[in-house]
Amino acid sequence: MTNQTFEQLKKTYESGRTRPLAWRRAQLNALRRLVTENRDAFVSSAMADLGKPAAETVLMELNLVAGEAQFVRNRLSLWTARHPKAMHWMLQPAAGWTIAEPKGVVLIISPWNYPVLLALEPMADALAAGNAVCLKPSELSPNTSKLLAELVPQYLDSEAVRVVEGGPKETGELLKCPFNHIFYTGGGHVGKIVMRAAAEHLTPVTLELGGKSPCFVDRTADINVAARRIAWGKFTNAGQTCVAPDYVLATPDVAEALAERIAVAITEFYGEDPKASPDFGRIINDRHFERLCKLLPVGTVPPEEPSSPLVQVASAVGAAMDMVGRRFNAVTTGRGGAGEMAGSANNAAKPMAGSNMAAADDGATASAAVEPSEIHKVPGVFDLAGRIVCGGKVDRAARYIAPTVLYGTSPDAPVMKEEIFGPILPILVVEDAESAIRFINKRSRPLAAYVFSRDHEVRLTFERQTSSGALGYSLPLGHLLSSRLPFGGVGASGIGTYHGKAGFLTFSHVKTVVTKPQFPDTLRLVYPPFNEAKAKLFDIIAKFS
Repeated sequence: MTNQTFEQLKKTYESGRTRPLAWRRAQLNALRRLVTENRDAFVSSAMADLGKPAAETVLMELNLVAGEAQFVRNRLSLWTARHPKAMHWMLQPAAGWTIAEPKGVVLIISPWNYPVLLALEPMADALAAGNAVCLKPSELSPNTSKLLAELVPQYLDSEAVRVVEGGPKETGELLKCPFNHIFYTGGGHVGKIVMRAAAEHLTPVTLELGGKSPCFVDRTADINVAARRIAWGKFTNAGQTCVAPDYVLATPDVAEALAERIAVAITEFYGEDPKASPDFGRIINDRHFERLCKLLPVGTVPPEEPSSPLVQVASAVGAAMDMVGRRFNAVTTGRGGAGEMAGSANNAAKPMAGSNMAAADDGATASAAVEPSEIHKVPGVFDLAGRIVCGGKVDRAARYIAPTVLYGTSPDAPVMKEEIFGPILPILVVEDAESAIRFINKRSRPLAAYVFSRDHEVRLTFERQTSSGALGYSLPLGHLLSSRLPFGGVGASGIGTYHGKAGFLTFSHVKTVVTKPQFPDTLRLVYPPFNEAKAKLFDIIAKFS
């Protein structure tokens, strides 16, 4: 089935059907109608898959798809036109230009967290570039996947745009086909699988991955504005956004106040009981729910009801030992003055036991040099995950995790070992901007980084000394919403960009074209044989080149 789909798309593309601008504009117009005329259906499917609020689906998915389709449609004439380029004077008379041509048949593999936006927005760019498109929606959002499979052939050219539903088996079969470009949004593990499969056919890829996007806050920031914007960026879609602030690095003079103010902002957004709020979503499935529960402080989540009294006792003992172990680790970590909040030069220079920055290579001795930690230990916080400022409530049956703020989190906590991708926000106390930058740079390059500071030098330092897919000053998620800004990662957070012109170019091959009249044939001057006269001419040319 998947191979037949590819062959049909290839046949359509090779017929030249997708190249005319009229066809591209018609498809983009149809794509706009698809999302605007089926708004209620998409809202219902997103609610069924993710418990996503209607306003989020409309504002963060449907409107963005419609806007992207219109943006690229209105600029097709400019982007597809010849763009003249100057030719070297030695080749004159001559001319050169570039022209964007479609890559061919492209595969778009979309994720579950924004199942409409991340399927149809790259499709808009691919159609604008004149490609035939195969869309593989995520099987983890089955209602939206089914809806896309029903609606796409009703609105778009069914011979040039196909939807393939299914799970890993179908995805694996698609990856065996020699597509001309593969666009994947999702996690790094599957991203590697996609890249290996693409290498078999030397197929170019765009990988939109993720990572732990940091957020730095210092005393110069407006704490109330920072708290509201961080809460909005983090807890939209229940934290299941690839560019959501993953954790906060705050200086000692604002960290605790910021944590408390974010808790206030959560109440302003979702009320005293976010579970009852129509504006707060749910976790996609049980597996992700259980993964997130393990990132919370020990004892926060009640265990599932054991099957027998013996298992009950064993579970209780295990939980108690885990809690004691974490507290012992936290206490020993704070010995020697490293846990003081004052941030003095002496304390900053002392190593923190168990820190990510401590030397841990095989064969290291106890006397080996240990780097000082950039993270302050907060007195009175015994769990590595930190102290719960708000949230921490869960409901397994509803796959609900309350918006949770953790204060005084350790770099060694489980919540700091992986991308959270859920409504849990750890706040780490960091000495200053330079310490925050060192902490960030010791980790994989993130998809986004955010800075809340009015200090120009701090902003400039982050811009020059950190690397991330995007950098936002006092604005989380902002670059996700604009068709005028390229969106993409760097290093482990992704390869390539899209949105607007960047997306058009991603799905295009920019071809160079040159021309030179046959008369006069000035190239005769460089044809062999190379005699003494030509050698002198070459010397003269070299002086003026």
